[in-house]
Amino acid sequence: MSSSAADSSAARLNSEVRQRLPAASAASENAKNTSQQSEADAAASRVKKTYGKTPDGTVFVVPTTHDMVTQLLDPREPKNLSDVAVLAIIALHFLAAYYVPWSVKRPLFAAVFMFWRLAYNVGIGYLLTIQSKYKLLVTWAKRWKLFENPATGKNPRPWLYNLLKKELETKIPQDYKFEEAPIEYNTWLTFRRVVDLILMCDFISYCLFAIVCAHKPDGEGLFMGFARWAAGITLVGFNLWVKLDAHRVVKDYAWYWGDFFYLIEQELTFDGVFELAPHPMYSIGYAGYYGISMMAASYDVLFISIIAHAAQFAFLVVVENPHIEKTYNPPQPRVRSESEAGSQLQEFASEYSVPSTTGRHDNTPLPVHNLIGLKNLDFFRITDVAIVLLCAYLAVVTMVTPNTRFYQALFVLHALAWRLWYSFGLGVILTMQSEEKMFTRHFLKYGESVGEAWRQWKGIYHLSNCLCHASFIAACYKMYEFPADWTYGWALLKHVVGLSLIALQVWTATSIYESLGEFGWFYGDFFFDSKRQLTYTSIYRFLNNPERVFGTAGLWGAALITWSRAIFLMALAGHFLTLAFLAYVEKPHMQKVYGRNLRDDAGVTKFIKRSLPPPVTEWQQSIDKVLDETKHFIDEFVEAARSRLATGSSTIVKDTSALFNKYPARLTLSKISADLAGYDPKHYGLSLAGTRVVGTNEKATGKESPNARVLKDVKTQAFEYGAPIRVKWTAPAKHNKKDWVGLYMVTDNRSREVTEVPSLGRWVPSNPGEYDTTTDQGILIWDQPVEKKFEDTDLVEGEMIFEGDKLWWTQGVFEFRYHHGGGHHVMSISEPFEIQIPKFDDEHMGVDISGEVGERAVEAALLPVIRNCLDRDPDIAPSNADERFGGHVERDGKYARRVVYAIRHMFGIDFAPAVVLADGNVRRLAWRICHAKEVLAPFSMSHTNGRTTPVDSKFSE
Repeated sequence: MSSSAADSSAARLNSEVRQRLPAASAASENAKNTSQQSEADAAASRVKKTYGKTPDGTVFVVPTTHDMVTQLLDPREPKNLSDVAVLAIIALHFLAAYYVPWSVKRPLFAAVFMFWRLAYNVGIGYLLTIQSKYKLLVTWAKRWKLFENPATGKNPRPWLYNLLKKELETKIPQDYKFEEAPIEYNTWLTFRRVVDLILMCDFISYCLFAIVCAHKPDGEGLFMGFARWAAGITLVGFNLWVKLDAHRVVKDYAWYWGDFFYLIEQELTFDGVFELAPHPMYSIGYAGYYGISMMAASYDVLFISIIAHAAQFAFLVVVENPHIEKTYNPPQPRVRSESEAGSQLQEFASEYSVPSTTGRHDNTPLPVHNLIGLKNLDFFRITDVAIVLLCAYLAVVTMVTPNTRFYQALFVLHALAWRLWYSFGLGVILTMQSEEKMFTRHFLKYGESVGEAWRQWKGIYHLSNCLCHASFIAACYKMYEFPADWTYGWALLKHVVGLSLIALQVWTATSIYESLGEFGWFYGDFFFDSKRQLTYTSIYRFLNNPERVFGTAGLWGAALITWSRAIFLMALAGHFLTLAFLAYVEKPHMQKVYGRNLRDDAGVTKFIKRSLPPPVTEWQQSIDKVLDETKHFIDEFVEAARSRLATGSSTIVKDTSALFNKYPARLTLSKISADLAGYDPKHYGLSLAGTRVVGTNEKATGKESPNARVLKDVKTQAFEYGAPIRVKWTAPAKHNKKDWVGLYMVTDNRSREVTEVPSLGRWVPSNPGEYDTTTDQGILIWDQPVEKKFEDTDLVEGEMIFEGDKLWWTQGVFEFRYHHGGGHHVMSISEPFEIQIPKFDDEHMGVDISGEVGERAVEAALLPVIRNCLDRDPDIAPSNADERFGGHVERDGKYARRVVYAIRHMFGIDFAPAVVLADGNVRRLAWRICHAKEVLAPFSMSHTNGRTTPVDSKFSE
């Protein structure tokens, strides 16, 4: 905590100064003792204080609170009405477990637990989501005046205020005054009481369900029963330690999601359990569930534990991670200098094949056509086509051949051959590439570049990786026998554990790829002289080599599922080859390239070493010394005998998984308001103002002009793609304050009285503070009196702006609709307007697209479009062609999708969104567009570039 550290330093300084003061008389010294003691106590109290900060900037002292179990069960802690209510509800659970008939207990407590689990993951998740996005819990507290002092006369429920005051002050007897605490803190304390109820009932109902399902398996021996209980108790004890240590680190503030309400001025040190696993409270913190399942010896408890654990991970992904990213990891400010980008470009300059005669090779953008993942599957690429065809061929052969011993042995040998090639063969290639650039030299011999060598290597490695795993899956299919009775023996448990190990390997591979990217996944530092600093993020924060253990977990999972000796030996061979690869291929190269920058101990290793007692630590250091000396001896022996033994190496076993983004959908129900009496649509009106498309009807191109689009004298307004649009509205002074304006395509609604389709977020309320689940962003002016247009009605006007996500990011004809009272009844419709992306016609501009002037013309035309696509936000949108895009572009893919859509319609060039991320500024995008148009020029059929259709052939007659 920074403020506490400062106070502590000041206290120490004052103490040292006082010690250096000359000795005074005894009387004066005694007189000062009391004041000095009080000052020291005050300083100590300041050190212990934690300061919080609300969104509006209010700073307050955060009182000390206690955890849920202590508050409820410790008799020394004061109790209040909410504690009694929670304990009473828990008692009802125990009474139900005792009195409910035995035949009903299992389904009843399964339903009760699922109810509380949904209350946790869905209920609390929903409350936290709306608080994170809209501060809605605090808004409700303000609207209902829950914490408004009745002395002001503004609180309509004084009894509720007094009840909350008594409840909260009873739980925090020191450093807390209900009237003085910020509303955010009081709201959080009230929210905590709801969380206490849900979490306690969730845990109690789960334990009771496990108790009613518990039994002793038939035929279980004494040793197996002891082992089962010992393992279960160990897991529960480990779970308890994880929760306690996590609470030690994050305190009640993070335990109860306090950062959704306010922030604290304190630096947390994430040590202990946070060095063992990512999100330990949700990952290894649920080990107790599986320990209880083992003690209960019930598959019902095991499966409901898996469901609850999966729901908790969904809660983490949907609720917590977005808030964490928004609060603690916002996008970096936009880089306004090209020095960093230029150095990165020079590092990879050899990867691009650009004619030197252009004189623009320094601005050549990076390649972006990745290989990994289903989203990058491209049937125009030979590597992808080969992988799909070979895997399909292997699947067909696997399905049509019989499961005889001959074919089983053949498929196992086939999988073993691919494993040896993938590990041993590619390992030899990487070793020779590391030592003498063998792979690169081969392509340089034929005049190719290092970029071409890198691309070919990626194809070979990707193909080998896919077929290695596909052949192993085919062998497992041949060796697998479907259980005749799932309840017999270990059949079901083997499948559950096996699938869990496979999921663990998939997660490990995904985490490795997210951390390393394609450059690290395909061992790019074996081909390029990388000057990057090693960053240990994601899974590498906890492990130096996650492949060593988790990277082959799927192999052991398949061995468990098939329960085949051959597959077990395959898993053993794969694991051994992985370890050998790490030791003899990857580690020597990493030491050569990164040297002292390599980390000795990962988070898990540091934690284990700190946890060991001193005798064990000394013994471990002695063992490490012996092992290091032995390893050096073996390395020297292998190096001396390398030429004769032709020792090879192996590579890492990796698996990949597609990343699926799940986006929630919203359903809006239309209804006609019942309070339309007295409102006349003629009193409502809408008018528009925006950035018009320049010169759309001045170009003499023979194309259709806006005058010909409608059968009237009024020109249809045409606005720029992505440019903000201002909407002015007029309504009666007594209009409903929940009126709103939405943006729609003209063709979306058949009726002009009622809107039939949802707005999908493209709407702005007429008045602020009327809606909970939306911000008032976009409202500029509201309810300003205007001159009367009708003698019997007073009119008001307002103005709003539609920009960013409130716009349609496509071309077309649109209209604004003014709706009444939060419903979908239409009171006014604006004139239709068109969103256009003007085409860049170099032929009529007389510009040579392949020259320097053409590139500058493309930059000038592209820059305003890019700025519109990036919401004209100074933190995201560049002000000139050389400035880089803001970090939001990489964080949110919507910006790149907007840009490639505009480029496709503006220049006729279809780019992938990843191109925008790789280029990073307008200049490189312009160069890429010019290069693409130059390549496609012979097929453009334009007069400038010449006709490609033969006119003097035999078909001319």
